[in-house]
Amino acid sequence: MSKEEAPNDLQIADGEIESNWDTVTDNFDNMELKPELLRGIYAYGFERPSAIQSRAILPVIKGHDVIAQAQSGTGKTATYSIAILQRIDAANKNVQALILAPTRELAQQIQKVVMALGDYMNISCHACIGGTNVREDMSKFQAGGAQVVVGTPGRVYDMINRRAFRTDDLKMFCLDEADEMLSRGFKDQMYEIFQLLPQDTQVNLLSATMPTDVLEVTKKFMRDPIRILVKRDELTLEGIKQFYINVDKEEWKLDTLCDLYETVTITQAVIFCNTRRKVDWLTEKMHAREFTVSAMHSEMDQAQREVIMKEFRSGSSRVLITTDLLARGIDVQQVSLVINYDLPSNRENYIHRIGRGGRFGRKGVAINFVTQEDTRMLRDIEQFYSTEVQEMPHDVADLI
Repeated sequence: MSKEEAPNDLQIADGEIESNWDTVTDNFDNMELKPELLRGIYAYGFERPSAIQSRAILPVIKGHDVIAQAQSGTGKTATYSIAILQRIDAANKNVQALILAPTRELAQQIQKVVMALGDYMNISCHACIGGTNVREDMSKFQAGGAQVVVGTPGRVYDMINRRAFRTDDLKMFCLDEADEMLSRGFKDQMYEIFQLLPQDTQVNLLSATMPTDVLEVTKKFMRDPIRILVKRDELTLEGIKQFYINVDKEEWKLDTLCDLYETVTITQAVIFCNTRRKVDWLTEKMHAREFTVSAMHSEMDQAQREVIMKEFRSGSSRVLITTDLLARGIDVQQVSLVINYDLPSNRENYIHRIGRGGRFGRKGVAINFVTQEDTRMLRDIEQFYSTEVQEMPHDVADLI
């Protein structure tokens, strides 16, 4: 899209918005937050605001519509969670903020963040997601509901439609991973939800990339938004050591993984494949060779997915094989090794996958299996992120 055609005078260069807000507050103490919220922030383990937090928390608190563009793993979730908690009226028990996310896991992850940050505030937060009992959801709303609702579009739309979820007191609406939401075909549902919200609802939109669909949303539903871009070079792969292993043929990847298995289980590892079928196939092959691994993908029902995540979070399962579904929004503290069994089919997903390990400067290791066909893709990834992926050394175990 050329600059001339950009809607809303949104200046687009290479799929990025142009910032129109440059105030940076690089200390939580200077944000004039409620003392009990500040306590929750420090108790959660945050010491200083990340790049996006230092720019975006205040304009959201001030009630502006905000579009924030930053990759996953940069603290976007906490950005709007902190702003929401600051603006919630604790005395009013009705829903005052709605957050929409593309997957159930991400919605639950966000709910955990809101609850943890609001630990000292007596705020209620409900995850309204598909795959759970509709009746239970409805009775949750009728029993005084929650002040913050985090959900997936289908279920939220259903609840508003059935008048279980009342939007009369709603003042804030956040769309997390907007690019991902729109690419998953939620667009119509989201538009329908937008139509049901009070006219003066504040809209905050967070996205890693700015495809045309996202810009459409900003044009249709946002008033004079503040635009904040945290550039890719501020989002670093620093601290994550990246390696590749040349695997001449696809068939040889399995043996390579088995050779690595001992190294892998020193820590907790996530192994990414590009398709659900591949996840199932690889899990089966590993089990047949008597290696312990667990697997997760979108075909599994909610209960299964939860059990697997719980086992992985607690450390009772150490190797998780999954698809890109998991690459966004699941922050597993202990993961210090990511293996790309398949290189991601689009380069944006690379940072989503391996950015897991090094969130907020934690160190990690990423190992990429590269066949002859993948060589170009790897070069492309290196160029795109101005990074260097080296051949894996023999002592990789010492680096993890």
